[in-house]
Amino acid sequence: MTRATSEATFAAARPAEPPGSPPGPDSAPTSQALDPAPPSNSVSAESRYAELARIAGGLAHEIRNPLSTMRLNLDLLAEEFRGSDSIRDRRALTKIERLRKETLRLQNVLEDFLRFAHLERIQPVDQPLAAVVNEVCDFWEPQAQAHGIVVRVYHDPQPSCSPLDADLFKQAILNLLLNAQQAMPDGGELMLITRRAGAWNVLEVVDTGVGIPASLRDKVFEPFQTTKPGGSGLGLPMVRRIVEAHGGRIAFESEPGKGTKFTIWLPRSPEGDQIHPSAVELNGAVRYLEADAHANSDSPTPPVERGTSSDP
Repeated sequence: MTRATSEATFAAARPAEPPGSPPGPDSAPTSQALDPAPPSNSVSAESRYAELARIAGGLAHEIRNPLSTMRLNLDLLAEEFRGSDSIRDRRALTKIERLRKETLRLQNVLEDFLRFAHLERIQPVDQPLAAVVNEVCDFWEPQAQAHGIVVRVYHDPQPSCSPLDADLFKQAILNLLLNAQQAMPDGGELMLITRRAGAWNVLEVVDTGVGIPASLRDKVFEPFQTTKPGGSGLGLPMVRRIVEAHGGRIAFESEPGKGTKFTIWLPRSPEGDQIHPSAVELNGAVRYLEADAHANSDSPTPPVERGTSSDP
């Protein structure tokens, strides 16, 4: 099932933005997504966190190795029972498959945790935000089609650069797309909007999913908070860590039954605005849409569609 949406859905709840200059690290919008200003002893707190992450990461490595061995042996054991007509063997295979599924889940949780704990210094290079978004959408397109999700991409007609560690930031975008997919089990519509706002580049990811329960809105970016079966609860915390490592901020707005919008602010590169539009064009079934000039304003009206390819 595909449900249409627009940015206007969230107009009433949109955080206030100073004209031409979205909030930076010291002037963030009011939102459940943002923590209070860091305390003066943030350096020592960061050191304590780094030490805790190092210890926990070592423990996770110790768990991962025997867990991988268990998974391998369960795979071999399952092969021995497959094809048997014995009722006893079929029952044994069912139990083995259950154990295999659980060990795979634990492996995924450990991998997510290790990525979260070992986020090191980023290596940013000036590059167009729109191009990075397009690359992720191209990669994710088959998965969107398989889940009945229509993806629409809107870009500012004057795309500009931000200092980005492309691999890390692509992971952040992909985590948001996967989060949106899980919020739309029956399909839906997903919009990605890039725009300029003063000294910042803005990325908005809007879905028509089930929304975030009010009881979880203060915990969305806390590790291990999830309502999804088998989820690690580290996807959105990882997104925030990556965004903040780039000197940016992330906030969200959500309405139960209508959807969720995540907004990311990233510093613009000083000399990164002279980019030809063809450099960020998107091919394939994902729509490529170019925003008109009002995308630089605070108007909630969706950008005008300039050109599209076929829907998924």
